[in-house]
Amino acid sequence: MLSWWQNLPSGMDPIIFTVGGFPVRWYGMMYILAFAVVYILTRYRIKNEQLPYSPAFVGDALTWAMVGVLLGGRIGYLLFYSFPEFIANPIGSIIPVSFSGGCSFSGIAGMSYHGGAIGVIIALMLFTRNRKVPFLTTIDLFITALPLGYTFGRIGNFINGELYGRVTDAAIGMYFPLAPGFSLRHPSQLYEAFFEGIVLFVILWTIRKQSPFPGFLSGTYLFGYGFVRFFIEFYREPDAHLGLVFMQFSMGQLLCLAMMAAGIGVLLASKRLSLAGQRKQ
Repeated sequence: MLSWWQNLPSGMDPIIFTVGGFPVRWYGMMYILAFAVVYILTRYRIKNEQLPYSPAFVGDALTWAMVGVLLGGRIGYLLFYSFPEFIANPIGSIIPVSFSGGCSFSGIAGMSYHGGAIGVIIALMLFTRNRKVPFLTTIDLFITALPLGYTFGRIGNFINGELYGRVTDAAIGMYFPLAPGFSLRHPSQLYEAFFEGIVLFVILWTIRKQSPFPGFLSGTYLFGYGFVRFFIEFYREPDAHLGLVFMQFSMGQLLCLAMMAAGIGVLLASKRLSLAGQRKQ
């Protein structure tokens, strides 16, 4: 049993099947499942909590969010983790198409969660402005389901064998084929899936009806995600081309500190806005 666990990554195929030479990968399927989970749970909230949103509103908002997470995730990776590549080829590094020797799909390598989060925030700001609905209330509507959807993304990373952890001699370690050398490593993707996904989902889903003001759930999520991931980063292998960028902290940890600060800022600002609105009434 222990041998099966430690060698599990070697037996996983990131491709589900191939259609006409085009591979359908588990990672892409996990993105679809993630958005489906957020869609279903948000629709559930609207129906059972009698929230003032139409079913079409959920699909429209998530369409904007999909664009935001894809563009933000890719641009964020280039800015935070691969800036020289972005400077050398800004268009080609974003668009997954190669025009050398014809036109072909070159693929996208590298997505940043923090960049994706920023992309979603910008996309939903534009969406809510277009629909003339409150921004913080809209974010809170979706944020309770987001961690559970995020869980699937980390499972996709695990199947790909990427974003593996640091070397360990603990029995929980695994051999990842893409990792340098042949050492047991922490399955940090699964740590993230559990703590940043399932645990954070349970917390937000439990308190969703006790939210004291718009923005409370969003601020709690931002701080909670940053807090949990900051400590998991101690078990995750830093990006090889960056290493530890400041003292003994990785780029991910620095971004998590910024995320926690943003979460506190959202909580304070949204509470102030709520109190100001109550005084005017």
